[in-house]
Amino acid sequence: SILSELPDLQECIFIDPANSDQFNSLITNSALPVPDSQFPIPDLQDTAVIIYTSGTTGRPKGAEITHGNLISNLQSLHEAWGWQADDILLHVLPIFHVHGLFVALHGALHAGATTLMMREFQAKKTLELLSSGQCSVFMAVPTIHKRLLDVPNAHQFDLARIRLITSGSDRLPDEVFVGFQKTFGYTLLERYGMTETGMNCSNPLHGERRIGSVGRPLPGVEVRIVHSETGEILRDGEIGDVQLRGPNVFKGYWGQPDKTADSFSADGWFKTGDLGYLEADGYLTLCGRSKDLIISGGLNIYPPEVERVLMEHPAVNTCAVIGCPDPEWGERVTAVVVLKKTESVSSEELIRFCREKLAPYKSPKSIVFEDDLPRNAMGKVQKTELRRIVCSENARGPGH
Repeated sequence: SILSELPDLQECIFIDPANSDQFNSLITNSALPVPDSQFPIPDLQDTAVIIYTSGTTGRPKGAEITHGNLISNLQSLHEAWGWQADDILLHVLPIFHVHGLFVALHGALHAGATTLMMREFQAKKTLELLSSGQCSVFMAVPTIHKRLLDVPNAHQFDLARIRLITSGSDRLPDEVFVGFQKTFGYTLLERYGMTETGMNCSNPLHGERRIGSVGRPLPGVEVRIVHSETGEILRDGEIGDVQLRGPNVFKGYWGQPDKTADSFSADGWFKTGDLGYLEADGYLTLCGRSKDLIISGGLNIYPPEVERVLMEHPAVNTCAVIGCPDPEWGERVTAVVVLKKTESVSSEELIRFCREKLAPYKSPKSIVFEDDLPRNAMGKVQKTELRRIVCSENARGPGH
């Protein structure tokens, strides 16, 4: 036991997790006095928590999230998503991450809502709970939504009583967006957030949830698109670097002032590292990470565009497009493909398929077949790891 190592601990209460009545009785009938707080009320600019970014290269960066950051995000999401005290959130996400902790769990707590936490994600069990009428809100990542669609006879589960289902932490594939509509009759709400900023944009609770878009900026958040080299603010529809400003933006990386300074523009906007464009009505569409941009023969290629075309092929289960060094072109468009279990297709056929739908310079020059893609705990594909593995095998030829 660690209790002997905690001399300042005054009381410890153990609860049987299988006995919900025990907990309800404890909080309702407790005669324990509520002690006066011995802690000063924090300033909004005080650091509330340090969360380390999910990047896979270089020294880890601890993002200092302030009390003001957390409060502004909670208030914006409460308004944008219509949180109510009678909501019941089905929680399947890890709580060491912004999505599972600040967006899902804190959102429910802030609203006075109820949270039903699954010990581990199980696709069929999740659909059973969602269709049971017990829950009204569900938040997940695209990988989880894809697994729900893969449940046998998924269309038999009725999700009509769920008022809000969101998707985040990675780009929502078009085929999952459409698949949810066809299978469950529900249009997923995609939003955009980061460790350093919490939530930035969201498709509307009421209104058009636009395929491929992360929606409009949340209240208090400003978004602009700038040229990656000149810093010039770009017009609607032009792809550039996404920058943010607002009360949700963190105050810096703990103990790394140089990294902090590099992450902000001269006029105080946070450099997200994402590429995207704004439409005239304010909707933001992301085009991938700037570090994942492929430059081949001097031309820019945005991996999500190529990935969307590959996913249209009936044999493809999932894919990721990366750039590998090439002595002639600078980078070669390389697609890493996971096929459906019962399907087969050659690399040549996939390349021809892409060339029918894309400009020649955007089409993959090489196809690599794998059993799975490397992902982090939130299901996001780790392209840095893919480049390390795949690009070191250039000698293997155009298709494997």
